[in-house]
Amino acid sequence: MDLKAFAEEVGNQGPVTVVGGRTQWDVGGSVASGTREVRAPAGIVEFEPAEMTVRCGAGTTVAELDAALGEHGQCVALAGDDGATVGGVLAVGWSGIRRLRQGPMRDVLLEARYVSGDGRVIKGGGPTVKNVSGFDLCRLLVGSLGTLGFLGEVVLRCRPRPAESRWFSGAAEPFDLVQRLHQPSAILWDGATTWLLLEGHPADVEAQGAIAGLAEAAGPPAMPTGGRVSMRPSELRSLTGDFVAEIGVGVVHTAGPAPKRDLPSDVAALNRRVKQAFDPNGRLNPGRTVAA
Repeated sequence: MDLKAFAEEVGNQGPVTVVGGRTQWDVGGSVASGTREVRAPAGIVEFEPAEMTVRCGAGTTVAELDAALGEHGQCVALAGDDGATVGGVLAVGWSGIRRLRQGPMRDVLLEARYVSGDGRVIKGGGPTVKNVSGFDLCRLLVGSLGTLGFLGEVVLRCRPRPAESRWFSGAAEPFDLVQRLHQPSAILWDGATTWLLLEGHPADVEAQGAIAGLAEAAGPPAMPTGGRVSMRPSELRSLTGDFVAEIGVGVVHTAGPAPKRDLPSDVAALNRRVKQAFDPNGRLNPGRTVAA
């Protein structure tokens, strides 16, 4: 399926939702009953290893994309479960546990071609920053849960695949490690044990591991799946209970459902104005809300 066919399928009448791998289908609430389902185009359209960019359909699975980039020693900072699609993880906008080093997921998306609420294909961003002007629609679309437009085709920023990745764990003070280490990929903490992920050149990983003074581990801890909470990184010291926190980032994975926190009134009002401007008829993913 190409973008034109995808836009025609979305159309401009009636409630509609775009379906990916359904790996994070419940984020933002359930889509209204009776909503028509469509799927985005899939497949890698163009890969420029020298430019470190890749263009692909939003329906491409993260696993397929990672395998193709891996043949050239590259990767993208997208995190998704088995079957997750590129468009799906971008729409949810949850950065992976490597955010401490890789940055937020929104920085991965350079260009987006998406279908609007009235069935048109619209382009935002560009494959290189110097070619882009105007509003940064790409960052707005990441994390919007498909309520502003349906991603059809994207250009993503690639990065070198690390030569070595090693996990360490122990009883180290995690907030101290953030200050002492150079660009750790992840520091996780459950209140008692600290897990550290170091990636890069083998000699650098070895040197940083010696500074940390932790024992090598098989991998990260089992992550609680009840919910996610965003906090100021400085607030993580006060956490109690069953959790795993991403130190230096502020994301907390909880065993129980994450408490719902209402948006400030001015932010909620801004969200409503943006939704009205992009989807005045409320036909895109009805029932789903970014504030959930």
